[in-house]
Amino acid sequence: MAERNDFLNGKKPVTFLDLFAGAGGISEGFLQAFTHDKYFKFILASDINENCELTHIVRYNHQFGLDTKFLTEDIMSPNFIPRLLKELGGEKIDVVTGGPSCQSFSLYGRRKRFDKRDNLFLHYLDVIRTLRPKYFVMENVKGLLTKDKGKFKDAILREIRSIIDDSNIPAFLTYLSRMLDKSASSFVKNCILTKVKIEVADDKDAIEARDNYFSYIEAQFKAITRKIDYRLSKSNINIATIRHGLSLLRHTDERNAIAAAVINEKTNANIDNDYFVNGFNSFLSLIDDDSIIKTILTAIDNFDEFDNSSFDVAEFREMIKLYSFTLDETFNIIRNYAKKHQSEKELDEHLNAIRLYRVSGPIVALSSDYGVPQNRERVLFIGCRKDQELIDKVPPTVESDEKVTVYEAINDLDFIGNGCIESEYGSRRVIEEYEPLIRTREIQGHISNSTEAHTFTDWSKLGRFGHRFTFDCKPFYVRSLEDLNNNIFREPMALYNHQTSSQSDDVKQRLSIIAMHGVYDTDCKEELSRLGLESNKRNYTVLKPEGQSPTVVTMPDDFIHYAAHRAMTVREMARLQSFDDSFVFQGKRQTGGNKRKSEIPQYTLVGNAVPPLMARAIANTILKHIK
Repeated sequence: MAERNDFLNGKKPVTFLDLFAGAGGISEGFLQAFTHDKYFKFILASDINENCELTHIVRYNHQFGLDTKFLTEDIMSPNFIPRLLKELGGEKIDVVTGGPSCQSFSLYGRRKRFDKRDNLFLHYLDVIRTLRPKYFVMENVKGLLTKDKGKFKDAILREIRSIIDDSNIPAFLTYLSRMLDKSASSFVKNCILTKVKIEVADDKDAIEARDNYFSYIEAQFKAITRKIDYRLSKSNINIATIRHGLSLLRHTDERNAIAAAVINEKTNANIDNDYFVNGFNSFLSLIDDDSIIKTILTAIDNFDEFDNSSFDVAEFREMIKLYSFTLDETFNIIRNYAKKHQSEKELDEHLNAIRLYRVSGPIVALSSDYGVPQNRERVLFIGCRKDQELIDKVPPTVESDEKVTVYEAINDLDFIGNGCIESEYGSRRVIEEYEPLIRTREIQGHISNSTEAHTFTDWSKLGRFGHRFTFDCKPFYVRSLEDLNNNIFREPMALYNHQTSSQSDDVKQRLSIIAMHGVYDTDCKEELSRLGLESNKRNYTVLKPEGQSPTVVTMPDDFIHYAAHRAMTVREMARLQSFDDSFVFQGKRQTGGNKRKSEIPQYTLVGNAVPPLMARAIANTILKHIK
């Protein structure tokens, strides 16, 4: 495959990289997208898993003939950003995309507090701070909006708004110093100025600023305890708690290292729903900034010798609390003093100047609005650099009454038997009742009778890249990176990833009964029990041919085919996600238990992907706004 010159002529490339790339759903959509004068140039993808790397290399380097690089590295590794910069070789990146792993706050499956992956979005934003793209897209499950009663969503927005433009910091600090001279004590002024420096400085200067911050805090502590009896100040448990708590706060790096090691072990050992989990979580809470500060404040309140109504004690309390605030929360504290100074307008001018990105808030995107035969909701945070237009929505590409149905998407694949592998397209099962659902459409789903329109199944077979690429390298399957490097390929086929498991007569009867009921409800379970066909599975979903599928998941037997009454194949799942048939999912078809986390088999690649047609709509929206 090679890029067509007639497509490239007159168009400017917009560079992008895809983090947490997985199978490449976002990559597919961005490569499909274009306007009359722009298209996306795929520079680099990254994920921690080798099967993701294998799938990308086969698709984009071999099939597409691109020189896109792949970085297999944990984004939380201290080596990630240095390696990323080395791979980029100084190339400017216009757009960064990525969806930090969402299992710990997905609506599907058990939530895990203190999961190692909960901090992935902070590492993602570290990349944004380093590369400073014009736009970035962070996508995730809708459950993120309600995680921790919305606090996680708010934390994301605060962190995005805390990415700063370094060039405007000196002017802001000058204003801040002048304003606080008139509206705050010297102690508060020093703490606030130093807190801002902690948040905006590089690592070395931030450590120095942190030491200075606690020097101010400890000096204030000594001042307010100087009036207390010496023996009491040395023996009282409240005073000891405050003193030791301040020491713990000063040792942030040491506590973070301990917490990271504990969280890593908790994740690796799958500590959850057992007698260990509460102990692990309690310890992690105990050494967290907020917990330490809460304990210090309780000790202050419990110490009767303190005059808690005095300004010295009140300011001491407030500046201890300030230490754990984000930069955005610090700005809210600064605003209180700006009100006293009557300079809120000037403060806003400075804040607008130093905030590098704007974000309108979370955008909820429903995949079926973009020509995908699936009702999959994703939450998008689109960060817009301050010199770019704000994006607050991704317009649908289909009307509500013309959405692509399940029957339209997979009817031509309904020829495979039990325990079979099909490598050629066969004669499909025709269900007359649903044939009127098959309509010709434009590439992103809008119903059309034009000569360039095709059915969804034909688009899947033809591919959605004909405008940009010529097809020289045919799709192929390879089991591993080692086989790829040794040129050990399977024989070329017309159809890939279309294989069913060999199901026993009991399993086939069970699935047929569930399909007859239409839902896996109490009545259904009772009938299965009477027949000795009960299952330990918590959920089965019978696909409705006339509608859209629910969110595609990573377990093949969660869905039951509407007519064949069997589990879905990888290719059928890929169709529901809007992947072209030429996209071959590499590696193992499926694995069991915890191996799915490390090996990332084909079903997991498909189930975790962003639907390419939805990604295409996001990409086209960015191309229409980017300067």
